Amino acid sequence: MSIPVRIPTPLRKLTGDQETVETNGTTVGAILDDLESQHPGLKERICDESGQVRRFVNIYINEDDIRFLSDLTSEVKAGDEISIVPAIAGG
Repeated sequence: MSIPVRIPTPLRKLTGDQETVETNGTTVGAILDDLESQHPGLKERICDESGQVRRFVNIYINEDDIRFLSDLTSEVKAGDEISIVPAIAGG
């Protein structure tokens, strides 16, 4: 099952400038692992040393923030789209 992942502009240098990458997996964690296997170095910019999503990175399944679902164990299904969105600090 192919799940598209939207890559934010600052990380596109790691994906050969692709805005969207097709991945395989049934959970967000598996999607990130597949993304890393296709584009080495990407996961370390999304996840910290303990494997959790960094504080300043938001990941969405469609319109839902995975932090309000089941985080990295959130399930994905055909037709879903994952978006990686860097948090924007403001003041």
